[in-house]
Amino acid sequence: MYPFRFISFVLCTLLVCSTVLTSCTTSNSATDDSQLEQKVLEVIRENPQVILESVQQYQQQKEEQMQQARQKFLQQMLENPGSTIEDSPTKGASDRKIVLLEFSDFQCPFCARAHETVKTFMEKHNDTVTLAYKHLPLASIHPQAIPASKAAWAAQQQDKFWDYYDALFEQQNRLGEELYLETARNLKLDLEQFNRDRESQAATDAIDKDLQLAKTLGINGTPFFIMNGETFAGAVELSEMENVLAKVKNSMN
Repeated sequence: MYPFRFISFVLCTLLVCSTVLTSCTTSNSATDDSQLEQKVLEVIRENPQVILESVQQYQQQKEEQMQQARQKFLQQMLENPGSTIEDSPTKGASDRKIVLLEFSDFQCPFCARAHETVKTFMEKHNDTVTLAYKHLPLASIHPQAIPASKAAWAAQQQDKFWDYYDALFEQQNRLGEELYLETARNLKLDLEQFNRDRESQAATDAIDKDLQLAKTLGINGTPFFIMNGETFAGAVELSEMENVLAKVKNSMN
């Protein structure tokens, strides 16, 4: 389906063009407006390829813009991996020479499977790889994705993000208010601050920022990973992550 706003834009453009071609003056007559509308609709009916070609060109331009943005980001990460972390929670190596970005959704079953792989991978490479988490809640299919992300962000404000992250993925079948509060209590979080933080505009803004980054990069599925410019996705096996790390290390020599 073509974007409604874009098709409206095309129709308005055709209307303006038709007006320019048929008259040097404007008219306030309803009859003239009706006749002009009929002429425009007739042009559209007789030349449907005009709209099709315009939409295709628009889509191609958007795709090129996305590819350029992704390439720029990947190049930036390759040259300065740490610059892509910003305010994201991190664990692992402090030097940030090798950064693994994880775009994930706490309610995604594939993310839960990948979590086990990432956990094992980081236990092995904790001294050389920095893991950074980017929120990508797919709210249209996962109703608890955003509440879980906000709860995890609130835990981050008390330096407990990764413990909370583990709890959410390990008990994914229990996602909901009861689990969020229970986990906060188990981690001995200040509950007043926790509730205040997860309901704050700052939590929404932080998650929206990650969502916007994912949109700019054309990432619309989870889990998605970027390691120093190398991308891979899905519930990956440990061997695949090891292969990507070996490739990254080789490129640094």
